[in-house]
Amino acid sequence: MTRLKLADLADQKPVRLTVEVSVRLHRELLAYATALNGGDAKGAPPPERLIPPMIERFIATDRSFAKTRRGAQPG
Repeated sequence: MTRLKLADLADQKPVRLTVEVSVRLHRELLAYATALNGGDAKGAPPPERLIPPMIERFIATDRSFAKTRRGAQPG
């Protein structure tokens, strides 16, 4: 099985946010969802379920952001 960076699609109370993505990115999200579902498109999560955890992971692993954030905290 392919090891993907995105694994946890935990249900959380959402905040509605409207985002427009390119057709190319939408296709890539569909392909990623299929891969995440073991290669089966049927039952794969929709792109709108993938985007929040992808952004969370991106922010969590951005070292420059973490460094900047640590520097901005008082103490």
